[in-house]
Amino acid sequence: MSTPGIRQVNNPRDDADSVVSSAEFASYTVHIPPTPEYHPMYMSIETSNAEKVEDLYASNSLFTGGYNRTTRSFLKEKMTDSVSNHPQMAGANGSTCAVPGCDAKIMRDERGEDIVPCDCDFKICRDCFRDAVRGGDEDCLGCKEPYKGLDIPEAEMNGGRRASSGGMSRTERRMSLIKSRMSLKRSEMDDFDHKNWLFETKGSYGYGNAMWPKEDIDGDCDGFGDPQVLYDKKWRPLTRKLNVSTKILSPYRLLIFVRIIALALLLAWRIKHPNEDAMWLWGMSVVCEIWFGVSWLLDQLPKLCPINRATDLDALKMKFETPTPTNPTGKSDLPGIDIFVSTADPEKEPPLVTANTILSILAADYPVEKLACYVSDDGGALLTFEAMAEAASFANLWVPFCRKHEIEPRNPESYFSLKRDPYKNKVRQDFVRDRRRVKREYDEFKVRINGLSNSIRRRSDAYNACEELKAAKLQKKNESGEGVEILKIPKATWMADGTHWPGTWTVPAAEHSWGDHASIIQVMLKPPSDEPLRGTESTSPVDLTEVDIRLPMLVYISREKRPGYDHNKKAGAMNALVRASAIMSNGPFILNLDCDHYVYNSQAMREGMCFMMDRGGDRICYVQFPQRFEGIDPSDRYANHNTVRCTLEPDASFVGLLYMALTHLESKNAVAALDSSSSDIDQAAAVASTPETSLVENHFLGMGDSGQEEVNLLPSKFGNSVLFVESIRIAEFQARPLADDPSVKNGRPPGALAIPRQLLDAPTVAEAISVISCWYEDKTEWGQRTGWIYGSVTEDVVTGYRMHNRGWRSVYCVTKRDAFRGTAPINLTDRLHQVLRWATGSVEIFFSRNNALLASRRMKFLQRIAYLNVGLYPFTSIFLVVYCFLPALSLFSGQFIVQSLNVTFLTYLLAITLTLCILAMLEIKWSGIELEEWWRNEQFWLIGGTSAHLAAVIQGLLKVMAGIEISFTLTSKSAGDENDDEFAELYLFKWTSLMILPITIMLTNLIAIAVGVCRTIYSIIPQWSRLMGGVFFSFWVLAHLYPFAKGLMGKRGRTPTIVYVWSGLIAITISLLWVSIKPPAGSNQIGGPFQLW
Repeated sequence: MSTPGIRQVNNPRDDADSVVSSAEFASYTVHIPPTPEYHPMYMSIETSNAEKVEDLYASNSLFTGGYNRTTRSFLKEKMTDSVSNHPQMAGANGSTCAVPGCDAKIMRDERGEDIVPCDCDFKICRDCFRDAVRGGDEDCLGCKEPYKGLDIPEAEMNGGRRASSGGMSRTERRMSLIKSRMSLKRSEMDDFDHKNWLFETKGSYGYGNAMWPKEDIDGDCDGFGDPQVLYDKKWRPLTRKLNVSTKILSPYRLLIFVRIIALALLLAWRIKHPNEDAMWLWGMSVVCEIWFGVSWLLDQLPKLCPINRATDLDALKMKFETPTPTNPTGKSDLPGIDIFVSTADPEKEPPLVTANTILSILAADYPVEKLACYVSDDGGALLTFEAMAEAASFANLWVPFCRKHEIEPRNPESYFSLKRDPYKNKVRQDFVRDRRRVKREYDEFKVRINGLSNSIRRRSDAYNACEELKAAKLQKKNESGEGVEILKIPKATWMADGTHWPGTWTVPAAEHSWGDHASIIQVMLKPPSDEPLRGTESTSPVDLTEVDIRLPMLVYISREKRPGYDHNKKAGAMNALVRASAIMSNGPFILNLDCDHYVYNSQAMREGMCFMMDRGGDRICYVQFPQRFEGIDPSDRYANHNTVRCTLEPDASFVGLLYMALTHLESKNAVAALDSSSSDIDQAAAVASTPETSLVENHFLGMGDSGQEEVNLLPSKFGNSVLFVESIRIAEFQARPLADDPSVKNGRPPGALAIPRQLLDAPTVAEAISVISCWYEDKTEWGQRTGWIYGSVTEDVVTGYRMHNRGWRSVYCVTKRDAFRGTAPINLTDRLHQVLRWATGSVEIFFSRNNALLASRRMKFLQRIAYLNVGLYPFTSIFLVVYCFLPALSLFSGQFIVQSLNVTFLTYLLAITLTLCILAMLEIKWSGIELEEWWRNEQFWLIGGTSAHLAAVIQGLLKVMAGIEISFTLTSKSAGDENDDEFAELYLFKWTSLMILPITIMLTNLIAIAVGVCRTIYSIIPQWSRLMGGVFFSFWVLAHLYPFAKGLMGKRGRTPTIVYVWSGLIAITISLLWVSIKPPAGSNQIGGPFQLW
């Protein structure tokens, strides 16, 4: 539907193939009366060719800038040494400019056609066109006719806004849709029945006009069908709750109650019956058991109300992507999603892994024009930049191939490594040929990625040698008779087009090192067109004539880093992405992935959107997907699958799940620190209609002096970017569910988002450069109350806590097919360091103002319990370590934690053990996990508790009390040597001090067992009950530490020498320590008379 008014259509004169090339078309006017479903201000403003040229220029230029530095743009004809041929990567490779003396190339659109500002098809490049208009010449140099829909270049830079063909600034155009939509407030108009009006009237639209054919009244022909069917399906929910069967849940709750009673009785009996012979042993055991009981209760309470959820993707498609009177073309009305992929070090995070993640995102089953992928390179490495460019080039073939043959998974490395039959359920005759060709192209793509490092090095060496030669010649030419000092040319890193890389150089130099480089933004793939783009036979080795070859927007971002600024690690990078994406694409939802986590289920984003777009979705801060991992050894020695943690978590509607940094879909409004239960969202609908007043200022109209004060405080909260501040409210409107029922409050009208995306321009990208500069967050609330929260190594949990504390809800979405998959460290040392980082963050949370004990009243009770457990679980390691030494101390001393093993104690102990086993079986049954996975999780709980968790408590206390900061290294995402087997990393031994305490516990218990058995055998009156108690608990400890011991042994028993050294030292120390404490005396002791000198 076009904008009401007059539009003149001219046919190009040089089109020889057109049979109406000389025909003249008369002007005509289309009048569409306004209705509750149509308003003239809803319509988008058609973009001119000049705007398209600006969009292509911004999309094919590398922008750099920073603090006290000029923002510059460099038009890139190529980003890698290889040839890119995707239309969205075309850049300045069109025809040559026809202006005399200019040999520049003009821009091409996504269909490969030259973009010219005049219908006469006169070839003129962007710079010549701008120079001509600046000089006052508004006539075409070819036909001498005035340009139509001319943008005035002088008005381009007006506070960061560009004048458009419609006479409005870019910001006003972005807000005009919201202002007109919000003015209706359809969801609150109870005096008008929109459904009956829609289906009963035949005036402006409905039955009998061009939008709804008369033949379709009875639903016999194609069209919108029977109105009653549409009426019924319109209210179809997108999600539903699936309660756990009462046959499982009722016994589960009953067993929890029984175990609580048995635990209370046991502790009461233990307190009333102390061991008079070993009070120290009894006291330590009782304290540990009380803590274990409280810790178990905190962990178990949130599991009392488990809920499974299911989504209806058919209902989502029918509601948002089916032709309706408000959206006759059937374009997607779904909101946009900005996907963040973070990486920092190409050495530890291989570019091939990151490239595969990018390819899986670009091939996701979500409207192409609604997706935007942002790659955050915190290291500013040219290797990552060129790898992303190679990935964008290969996506030209991979993404259409996935769409054509419905490939799953859409990560090429995972797909081509599948063990199952790849031809199962494939019926297209050309699938075998297409797969073979794509596989060959992917192998070549991998070789190019692997060779990028050498390619960059050779290129840089060649350019640096040329620069040194030029400097030497210039110095020799200018030198006098006296000796001249030899010039030192910095060893720069060079890009493929022969320019300096503005990021980190291979040989660090000033302003080009790891923590000192400029901001960089490069649009790898420009925003796609609004209409589908079919492939041609000549552009691809695969037949794509029936496939949409458009690709989502892909942007490379490296934020500015300077010495003296705290860049706040990953949290700072995420906040920079939030601001940059709000400026460039402004998707109301964010999907955060690590570089090694890829989209395993192409419809995962639709699954998450079902929750966000359902009733009450405007109060959901994030949808958490379970973390699933691959590339793990078959036995899952160190519980890397995390299936117990990610499947048995609570998911009650009033509790939600704890926020994990990866695999979640979140609302940008929640990140922007909006309050879900106050008037922050509700008052966003109260927008004034005057175009001169900004959206944020209108938000505070009618609030008096206090409202004006809050407007003045906006820069202190969000920074001084006006465009970013105004984008927040725009995103808030786009994130609303449809107002298709009077019960939906603050909904958006149907069809509001079925419009083309705003084109990019240079001022917009320059604004994005400014918001990722190192100075932007100074004197703002970023990291304190806005965005990802700083000050913790587990910024994800802290950020989720802040969201829930402001009244937001969250849901847990478990899909039939895993939504996302990633890689986990299967090496023991890497796994312990990963757990150390998580536990340290929990300790920091406990000693900060983010402690759940200090939460607001908006946080529910069980939610508060869950967050309290997050802060307390590392402290369990103190009691766990003590309890692991108790069996050995019991065997050494010949005493036990109780005076004697009487029937009461054994009964309570048996009841607790049986209830624990049955509870585990019920959890396994409802969650669908295996018994082995549950047991591996229990084993690693003790391994981590006796190593990483205790170290985390010590490091956390040092940071809180002494201010000693903790530095963590990246977890390696690379696999072992390709010449080794698939799980070579599993057997790689890397010593760490975290291993000392578990080794000590193992050796102490082994020595204690030997000592206890020998003492009992050679004793005059053997105490077998005490021996059996101590030996039983010692074997319990050793059974849990078995995976750790197996990791120390290496591959095929090749135990490293350092393990023997530490084992010997610890064994000798324990023996001498015990001899010093209790020297043997008399011939009846082991070893006979012994005297310690």
